Amino acid sequence: MSDLMKKVNEAVAFIRKKVKTKPTVAIILGTGLSKVGKDIKSKKIIHYKEIPHFPLSTVESHTGALIFGKLSGKNVVCMSGRFHFYEGYAMEQITLPVRVMRKLGAKTLLVSNAGGGLNPQFECGDLMIIEDHINLMGASPLIGQTDPKLGPRFPDMSEPFSKKLIALAEQIGLEEGIKVRKGVYVAVTGPNLETRAEYRFLRGIGADAVGMSTVPEVIVARQVGFQTFGMTVVTDMCLPDALEEADIHKIIGVANRAEPKLAKVVEKLVGKI
Repeated sequence: MSDLMKKVNEAVAFIRKKVKTKPTVAIILGTGLSKVGKDIKSKKIIHYKEIPHFPLSTVESHTGALIFGKLSGKNVVCMSGRFHFYEGYAMEQITLPVRVMRKLGAKTLLVSNAGGGLNPQFECGDLMIIEDHINLMGASPLIGQTDPKLGPRFPDMSEPFSKKLIALAEQIGLEEGIKVRKGVYVAVTGPNLETRAEYRFLRGIGADAVGMSTVPEVIVARQVGFQTFGMTVVTDMCLPDALEEADIHKIIGVANRAEPKLAKVVEKLVGKI
């Protein structure tokens, strides 16, 4: 058994001593997006610092806890805060919670993030359903792993985000009067934001939004057999010819204002899974 598999098993064993229910849906909440976690009923909270081998989140607005409970009638586990490559963590550490949540029994993974808008038709506060992604982080979380218990060595990525879940989310948007976009998310390492030339490049290769997370988690999610759905809150516009200086507090503020819309889509989607 690989060292990574041992770490997963030890984390799962610890959590199962604390929580007896088996989650069917796993959720990862990104920057400024905590409302879904607050809406979970009959919750049990386990802070990351308690769980064997879990890193600690160092990013502002990331709580740093696993939340177990009921959401839209389903047993869920929610990551309130995630880990990033730019925090200095290895890809294996960033994606460990995905493996743990799958081993706990979850079959569907919903991921959210805050990202910069590259598509000129987008506006700050828009919700973008991720229909595909581009990995420009210069690394993969699967490098070096050969234990077959971790999943296939070469997982298929022809449909990283479930077409079925995308269609359901679009339907929910129509029913609730919430405008949802669709597009391609590109992941970069950060933590610096991009130059004008880099934004032009990213838009030129087909990206509609840019961020510093999500892709490693989705790669591992596909390896371990999750059905995956992703959504980006567009928190700032990254248009090279109209670029304004970024302000992280403004970005978090936009995410907070868009949060009720995202929460409604996610919670309705959980109910339909």
